[in-house]
Amino acid sequence: MPPIDESDIRLWNAVRNDDQQAFTRLFDKYWAAVYNTCSRQLKDKDVCQEIVHDIFLSLWTRRQTLVIESFPAFLLTATRYQIYSRRKVKQLVLPGVEELSDSDLTSNEADTRIRQSELNVQLQQLLSLLPPRCQQIFKMSRFEYLSNDEIAEKLHISKRTVENQLTYALQHLRVHLKDIVALVINIMLITRK
Repeated sequence: MPPIDESDIRLWNAVRNDDQQAFTRLFDKYWAAVYNTCSRQLKDKDVCQEIVHDIFLSLWTRRQTLVIESFPAFLLTATRYQIYSRRKVKQLVLPGVEELSDSDLTSNEADTRIRQSELNVQLQQLLSLLPPRCQQIFKMSRFEYLSNDEIAEKLHISKRTVENQLTYALQHLRVHLKDIVALVINIMLITRK
């Protein structure tokens, strides 16, 4: 575990008191490390930028409740989680619920699939609340794995519009997914066993 950086602690305490300049200093200090960790694993510039954005947005919005003792350790864990989450999205089935056909499934595997199916249904319900264009852009990004540039080209819109729509969709999901965080945590814990 890296030594505790006192300047990070002072900056984080300032951030917790709504100091945007302190937040900017932490961002400037660590964004490259988060981005580089992502790019070694994902090789997709747009996704890596989204992960950096998501992590630091989460830090800012949760600043009042987060307790962080070591920024490098916290950011490494958050980055690994984001990378893992992006890879696990491939397992979500959009059109319908996956059938449990393997007779040799262990109870943990069966439970995990059921929970993933429940999560998929809830995700679909939340996505259906978005405007149609926003849904389309989100699905192209997260389920078809198209870059922002590719989406903009296919839909004949600007890359900035794609980024704005994805930000809107992610904020919408974050707000509403708070209700099912326990379900997601259970899936992660069961999957790791």
